[in-house]
Amino acid sequence: MTLQVHVALRPLWLCRACAAPWPCATARLTLLAEYRDSHVALSIYLAGMLYNAVDDLYRLDPHDAPKPAALHRRFLGWAAPRAPRNQSPT
Repeated sequence: MTLQVHVALRPLWLCRACAAPWPCATARLTLLAEYRDSHVALSIYLAGMLYNAVDDLYRLDPHDAPKPAALHRRFLGWAAPRAPRNQSPT
């Protein structure tokens, strides 16, 4: 059995294993596990990937490239730490 690695296929920024927009769900879980001890390092890595993706995607088709907010959500938004919700007393 061959292990499928969920890495980006550049310049399209699709997952090589599942063809979903990268980072796909499996890539996200893998990245969270790899960077579990350093959220800052994960954010820096993803920011670099975002930078590369913007360059590639806009070069491929500047008129139909994803919007900046969508790319931010795709690359960084999911990895942002979330403050715990205040729970009202029961």
